[in-house]
Amino acid sequence: MPSPMPGMDPYLEDDKLWPLFHTHLVHSLYQLLLPGLMDRYRARLAERKYVVEQALFTSVVREDHREPYLEVRQRADGRLITVVDVVSPANKGTASGRRAYLDKRQEFRQQNASLVEIDLVLQGSPVQDFSREGLPDWDYAVAVTRSVQPERYEIYTATVDKRLPRFRLPLASDDRDTVLDLQAAVARSYDQGDFAKQIDYARDPLTRLNDTQKKWLSARLHEQKLRQ
Repeated sequence: MPSPMPGMDPYLEDDKLWPLFHTHLVHSLYQLLLPGLMDRYRARLAERKYVVEQALFTSVVREDHREPYLEVRQRADGRLITVVDVVSPANKGTASGRRAYLDKRQEFRQQNASLVEIDLVLQGSPVQDFSREGLPDWDYAVAVTRSVQPERYEIYTATVDKRLPRFRLPLASDDRDTVLDLQAAVARSYDQGDFAKQIDYARDPLTRLNDTQKKWLSARLHEQKLRQ
């Protein structure tokens, strides 16, 4: 059963659901990328690991985090060409998660790789450092940084009530970009993770929504219920 949302489903930000969704999303992007990837390249899945510590009464709870991301490497010499990374709630909401994400980003930049950073998380503080002044409001974004122009960002955006965008994934500077459909990847992930059976849409999502978003969400769910 598909998600009742036209784009990203904010209910997936639940700590119990996100790790599985994150894994399925990266795998879905990998599956969508492969058919259009030239023989010059190979794609592979990699993983970021870190520990989040949280105080609980008189003890400290340690949570291991494992966050997959996608690498595109040159087949001949293994050189890292492009990274597709997905921002998690822990990256935006915990000090250690944020540090792990930013340290890995810096490592990619030092390898002169292009970066595709996908942020589908409403909660927490943004990990991107570019100014949003003069730009339209958005809830979700794909930020693309090319190795040949690391000071520039290409931004693909969507709001909660809209379809997620397609975006251009850069390869080597002498090759054409390939295009990935983020909405198709999210829809595939939702289906493969069987999230329709795990989400209780009768309650509020466990993330930050403003009054306008709450009103839209309530109307959307009511409309979907009437159609069933």
